[in-house]
Amino acid sequence: MENNTSLQQQLLEAGVHFGHLKKKWNPKMLPYIFAEKKGIHIIDLNKTVDHLQEAAAALKQIAKSGKKIMFVATKKQAKEIVSECAKRVNMPFATERWLGGMLTNFNTVRKSVKKMQSIDKMLNDGSAESLTKKERLTLSRDKEKMEKVLGGIAQLSRLPAALFIVDIGIEHIALAEAKRLGIATFGVVDTNCDPNKVDFSIPANDDATKSIAIITNYITAAIAEGLVERQASKDEEEAHQHDDNENETKARRLEQEAQAEGGGRGRRGGKSNTTEGGGGATKRRVPNTRRPASK
Repeated sequence: MENNTSLQQQLLEAGVHFGHLKKKWNPKMLPYIFAEKKGIHIIDLNKTVDHLQEAAAALKQIAKSGKKIMFVATKKQAKEIVSECAKRVNMPFATERWLGGMLTNFNTVRKSVKKMQSIDKMLNDGSAESLTKKERLTLSRDKEKMEKVLGGIAQLSRLPAALFIVDIGIEHIALAEAKRLGIATFGVVDTNCDPNKVDFSIPANDDATKSIAIITNYITAAIAEGLVERQASKDEEEAHQHDDNENETKARRLEQEAQAEGGGRGRRGGKSNTTEGGGGATKRRVPNTRRPASK
C-alpha cells in the first residue's frame, strides 16, 4: 500500500492526472475520469496506478520469456524519452516516423534494413573508396535517411510480441497493424482516446513530458527486471547442466575403473587354476611296465 501511495504521489507531481478539455473527451473514458475542473477532465490516479502496474507485470513476463517489445512514440515531446528507455533495455523502437507496413509488410522492411547495413559496411571497410566523391556522398545521405527511420529496428529479426504506444490517437496506424497481426498492445491513453482499442490501457496525460517520462521509465524498469530474471534462470539452468555433466562423467569414470578391476581379477584367477593342476593342467605319461606274454 505504501508503494502504491508513493507511486500515486509521484504521478500527481508529474501531472499525469491532467486530461483534455471536456469538449474533446471520449465518452468511453468515463470510468477513468475522477472529476472536471475548469473545463478540464481530471483522471483518477487510483485507476492509473492499477492499470500501470497491470501493464508493467504483463510486459515483465513478455521480457522474461525472451520476446521483443517495440516502443512507439513519434510525437515531439516523447521521442527522446522513449528512444532512451528502449535503448536501455535493448528493445526496438520507432520514434521518427511510422512506416506504413512496418509490421504487416515486415519482410520488405527487413530488406531496407539490410540495404542500410550493407551501405554502412561499405562506407566503413573502405570498399567505397573506388567510387567517385559524388557517389560516396549519395550513399552517405541515403544511409542517414534510412538510419533515421529504421535505426531503431535494425536488430529486430522477427515481429515483436508487444507494442508499447504513447498516444494511441497519433499512432493509429501502428495500432491497426498490431491488431491485424494479433500483437499485444499497451498504450498511454488520454481522455480524448478510446481505451478499448488497446489490450492494456494506461489512463494518463500523454502530452506532458514529465508524465510520459515517469510512465515510460516505470514500464522500462519492469522490462529490465524481467530481463534480469531471465538471465538468472539461464545461469541457474547452465549451472545445473554443468553439475549433471560432471556427475555423469564421474559415474562413467567409476564404471570404467570397476570394469577394469573386474577384468584383472578374472585373468589372475584363470592363471592360478592352471598352475595348481586344474582342468587345464597337462597329465604325466606313466611308462609301460607290463611283461610281454610267453608264447
